[in-house]
Amino acid sequence: MDALFSLQHRLLSNLSERKRYLFHRINWDQRLIGIIGPRGVGKTTMMLQRIKDLSGSSDKAAYVSIDHPYFEARPLYDFAETFASYGGELLCVDEVHKYPEWSSQIKAIYDSIPDLRVVFSGSSILRMSAQKADLSRRALVYELNGLSFREYLFFSRGLGLSCLDLKEILDNHVSLANEVVRQIKILPPFKEYLEHGYYPFFLEGKDNYQMKLNAVLGQVLESDLPLAASIAPRQVGKLKKLLYLLSISSPVIPDIAKLARMTGISRPSIYGYLEKLHEARIIRLVRQAGGGAKVLARPEKIYLDNTNLAGALAQTPDLGSIRETFFASQIAVSQARQHLVSQDLSIPDQGDFLVKGQWTFEIGGKGKKQSQIANTPQSYLAIDDIEVGHGRRIPLWLFGFLY
Repeated sequence: MDALFSLQHRLLSNLSERKRYLFHRINWDQRLIGIIGPRGVGKTTMMLQRIKDLSGSSDKAAYVSIDHPYFEARPLYDFAETFASYGGELLCVDEVHKYPEWSSQIKAIYDSIPDLRVVFSGSSILRMSAQKADLSRRALVYELNGLSFREYLFFSRGLGLSCLDLKEILDNHVSLANEVVRQIKILPPFKEYLEHGYYPFFLEGKDNYQMKLNAVLGQVLESDLPLAASIAPRQVGKLKKLLYLLSISSPVIPDIAKLARMTGISRPSIYGYLEKLHEARIIRLVRQAGGGAKVLARPEKIYLDNTNLAGALAQTPDLGSIRETFFASQIAVSQARQHLVSQDLSIPDQGDFLVKGQWTFEIGGKGKKQSQIANTPQSYLAIDDIEVGHGRRIPLWLFGFLY
């Protein structure tokens, strides 16, 4: 146990003071909190920041990572029981998806040690309701996503700007954009963000960013998916090929039969793999408006989860896909914040995206015309390479302020 606390003190001594958007939305007073999300977005940092805020350098709060050798021979419950007997009040458990029967251990701690609060983190692919010990009724679960463009400006430039509501952007985008561009030349950092701004580890150096991102992608495919989604390790190579093909494609309706032939994955299996990659936040499946979201329903379009992944998977990613991927990634998180379901981002008959069944968006460069959606009510253009828009032409970068 001494070795675990020694590691914790070292981690706390090098901890960033800047907090992600989710930190202040979490109800930290709950007895059982789950933080799920993609690798590399800052779940560990967030738990350590909570420990530092709560107890500083005292031993009333503990951080442990399940992949530490300590837990190869000792049950998590035994550690929690001993920690609580010495006055421990908060236990933060990282990487729970790597621990066999983790949900049963967490449930036992919750049921048997009422004075100990627990925060656990894990892959976004975890399904609380699918665990043998159902935690869905006990745990308050939050999802942490990668940095928004607004957060990137905060972390990289120290520029503290407020979140914006989508309706606020639609109604007041000219004045909102002018307020920002008075403070910073916005297009250069936006291009940076699209390439290397989604994951907070860009702060450790841009030269190593792609290497670290490739390592994150490899861990998801080679470790997280086999562990949490029962995908055979021998399929990993085929999944990498599938992702490469998606990264170089323009955002069109996918030809599932063609993808199956080119990857060697059977057509029935490819639907299931796409769903798992979506759950792991590697890709994003966007469905036809009004088409439902059954597990094997055909996705209308397939995007990478965020724009940075395109650079890791392809030398020359499709620019149109990059723009649409950015819009979808920012909109999806902002809608989830409002407890809306995934169908609130869908593909309409005219335009690129329909949000909440109400607003239609067409995405493009500054030469984009509104002819395709001219007769569509409540329709807008999200335009790249402009600082300030007018009318229904809104700068694409401004949608990066939604969370």
